[in-house]
Amino acid sequence: MSLQRLLAKTFASLPGNLIVKLSGGEPVTIEGRTLEPQLQMMAWNGRAAPPLSSLPAETVQEAVKAQLALLADVASEGAGVSDVAIPGPDGNTIPARLYRPSSQDPRHPLIVYFHMGGGVIGDLDTCHAWCAMLALGSQAPVLSVDYRLAPQHIFPAGLNDCIAAYKWGVANAPRFGAPAGKAAVGGDSMGGNFSAIISQLMKREGGPLPALQLLIYPAIDISKDYRSKKAFANTFSLSQDTMDWFMAQYLPPGFDLTDLRVSPGQERDLSGLPPAVVITAGHDPLSDEGDEYAARLNAAGVPVVHKRYDSLAHAFTAFTFISPGSRAACREIAEMVHDVFAKAARVPV
Repeated sequence: MSLQRLLAKTFASLPGNLIVKLSGGEPVTIEGRTLEPQLQMMAWNGRAAPPLSSLPAETVQEAVKAQLALLADVASEGAGVSDVAIPGPDGNTIPARLYRPSSQDPRHPLIVYFHMGGGVIGDLDTCHAWCAMLALGSQAPVLSVDYRLAPQHIFPAGLNDCIAAYKWGVANAPRFGAPAGKAAVGGDSMGGNFSAIISQLMKREGGPLPALQLLIYPAIDISKDYRSKKAFANTFSLSQDTMDWFMAQYLPPGFDLTDLRVSPGQERDLSGLPPAVVITAGHDPLSDEGDEYAARLNAAGVPVVHKRYDSLAHAFTAFTFISPGSRAACREIAEMVHDVFAKAARVPV
């Protein structure tokens, strides 16, 4: 363990009230939701950092890799990890990482997973610890996809990679000990956006519907203002300024923000979509749109498991080394996915 990680872990292990005293003196409470002390500590330590929008994208991409390396736990034992190469839609090769749990249930589908990052930052390491936890808890193989990022590859390159990876996962699931002809999709933040878009696209095209859509603090409607976007506009770890910067890098100038390929929440008919596990964070500008989408899916007759973790912040799947609440939430989410798969396996086709 590096000295930086050791110091961070030691600080995070202090009593919560002491952490708050050392991190501003008062708990951070917005809309009646109090941020976990360890996350308040992270926010306090990063308060002097320049906004992402003030830096070149390449600088941000490298800096985030280094920062997240301090915050995520090591991958859990019990999940075998291997590299996979997926044929891309533009003659490119999409790197991916496969996680196979030692306790894999052959009835549970392959999960094709897309990391967070606004379409601009993140890589396979961003969700490495979380994907191992997901594989172990769900007893399903997880295929984590390293899709192309903007601004080097603007929209729709990253989305097209994810669509291609999902279709490849459906066709190749038996290679990984999973049922043939189907796969689930999942992701956090922008990865949740991609997962919702793919679920809708497969319905419209008559393609293979995902067995499940796992949407963790998903970006659902880029075009619409929500109360939470104002209330949590300047909170840790996602701000309105950062979201605007992400979209400026990701989309071509003048792009229609109501397009279903960026704002799946604009889809009026949500009936017939795959079962969903929708997770939101309390301290997150995206919390309202995720909560609303879960309610709309449920109203449309889609089976939904929905939970908001009020004390956690956006990107909590990457904070499992420092934040006990994030670690516990990730384990619970993996169990939710397991329960959906187990229930489906008991229902005759």
